[in-house]
Amino acid sequence: MADSSSPAASFSAHRSSQDHDEALNSGAAAPADIMSPGEPAPNDQTKERIERILQSEDFASFLKKRSILEEEQAQGLKKLARNAQEAAHKPETRQGTYARAQDELTRIHEQMADHSLQFAVSLYQMSVDLAELSDNTEKGRKQWKASGLAAEKRVSDAENQVEKAKAKYDTLADQYDRVKTGDRQGGKFGLKGHKSAVQQEEELSRKVQNADSDYQAKVQAAQIARQELTSTHRPQTVFQLRQLIFECDSGVTLQLQKYAAFNERYLLGKGLCVSPLKNAPSDGPKSLREVAHDIDSIKDFNQHILTFENSSGSVAAREVQYIRHPTLGASTSAPAPAPAPSSQPSTFKPPQASMPALSQPPVVAASSPSPPAASSVSSGLTQLPPLSIQQTPDSLSTPSQYQVYPGPAPSAQPSAGPPYPPSPSGGYQPTTSNAPMMHPPNGYQANLPPVRPVFGISLEDLFHRDGTAVPVIIYQCIQAIEMFGLDMEGIYRQSGSANHINHMKAAFNNDSSQVDFTNPENFYHDVNSVAGLLKQFFRELPDPLFTRQFYGDFINAARIENDTQRRDSLHAIINGLPDPNYATLRALVLHLNRVQEHSSNNRMTAGNIAICFGPTLMGASGSSLIDSGWQNRVIETVLLNTFQIFDDD
Repeated sequence: MADSSSPAASFSAHRSSQDHDEALNSGAAAPADIMSPGEPAPNDQTKERIERILQSEDFASFLKKRSILEEEQAQGLKKLARNAQEAAHKPETRQGTYARAQDELTRIHEQMADHSLQFAVSLYQMSVDLAELSDNTEKGRKQWKASGLAAEKRVSDAENQVEKAKAKYDTLADQYDRVKTGDRQGGKFGLKGHKSAVQQEEELSRKVQNADSDYQAKVQAAQIARQELTSTHRPQTVFQLRQLIFECDSGVTLQLQKYAAFNERYLLGKGLCVSPLKNAPSDGPKSLREVAHDIDSIKDFNQHILTFENSSGSVAAREVQYIRHPTLGASTSAPAPAPAPSSQPSTFKPPQASMPALSQPPVVAASSPSPPAASSVSSGLTQLPPLSIQQTPDSLSTPSQYQVYPGPAPSAQPSAGPPYPPSPSGGYQPTTSNAPMMHPPNGYQANLPPVRPVFGISLEDLFHRDGTAVPVIIYQCIQAIEMFGLDMEGIYRQSGSANHINHMKAAFNNDSSQVDFTNPENFYHDVNSVAGLLKQFFRELPDPLFTRQFYGDFINAARIENDTQRRDSLHAIINGLPDPNYATLRALVLHLNRVQEHSSNNRMTAGNIAICFGPTLMGASGSSLIDSGWQNRVIETVLLNTFQIFDDD
């Protein structure tokens, strides 16, 4: 029997053609899809990638260690502040305004420590979540590895059975061939007993037939097992491993986003402890700068001296008298004693001539970063400009190298300048930008005269002046973004060039009718700068787009938990907006809805857009930091219900 027509040959040919077809049909499929059972399993090849994904354990370890450090730092800070407070209240230390300042200092540091403890708890919970995610991913990987190896082993066992059946089949076929041809060599494999050649031939023929049937059955079983492996088990294993990878990636990304948000809240909370908002009530907590400026050294000194007024330690001197000796005369005359100086310092007052005039204080540069001495003229400090440096007069018994940093003047808005002097080697200098201005390609100039200003003008005034309910700048910016930036990742979140924004702002303030954003050269091919220009226009409105009048109504509506009721409440408030505000809001919301429709490319969902536009559209007043979450909820609800609130015509 020829080998070319044997089942072994047909199986080998079928297997080679099957592998070849799978290699051609797989295209860009994973190499694991076309591997033979003898090669490494797809689980083994994917294990390295899975373990790289499982480095979430490293991030979880980082978060846990960071939480421990934050907790230790917070506990240490609390203990240190309390020890300093106890030391400040000891009888032998300075009292008065300094002791009260130490109490405020302890309060501020305890609040900062509370923020650190809250931050540490959040980080620890994140580390627990990441560790749980890592454990679940590892369990899933091991489960699918075991399943894949079992399927590979079944195919390998089936092919081993094929090889054994083939060897038996070939042996019997060779014996049958020798019996037919009368070849007696290899008689050691002969049959037992005395049988005729015909009987031996018939018996060997029957055994060959049985071996052939068994061989074909095992070949078919091996082919079926391999077909199931390549078409079912391997794709299913690879798919499940891919899902595990994506799940782990998504979990790590989410925890990174939470880590960023917690850091922002943590730093903001500590910043508000050091410097609370200026629009807080007058009896609210003081800033660290105000606490330092409330210290009055002269007042503390005078109070300290007055505590010894009735002290029992003072020694009464004996009065000195003149007594004439009797030998010189009987009469004794004693002149009136000179008035003794009083030992009581209750009438002590600083010389008035030594007090400097507060109207024109000399300003000197700071020569060293030494701590400032408290001034006796604290009542006049609030009238001085912020961050100016005063030299205390020598007549106040204060070392001349010490300097006084007066407190900031009252302001309705928090200052945008640096809260501390920029350098101890010189006086305060305002922050200015010396960067050269890049010349625009289209002739825009940053110093164009504001012939028809747009920025800083109310929507009502723009409507009466230009006759359009929606300002031209909004149409131009929306048109540019929808033509060139809908698929740009992070649109409205990425910052543009301040230089470009200033040039475009000057062009609109000069004559908005001459600006054409359909040509990308007119905005420097920088769509992010156009988005920044649009947000700056809304920020500079005298009255926010949602108006201060309805601010409380919008916040109260955002607190409604039911989605439908919240949408209807916001809809009713929006209908009450002034006509220019309503028209502008409608145009903006329809545009932002188109932006979120491309979120698969630009990553700007309704929630992300709400974060970018919440304070911009509702106003950045002091309370907006507290209401920032509700502001974002207002914008997100409006965007998610765009066509229920506005008509698309």
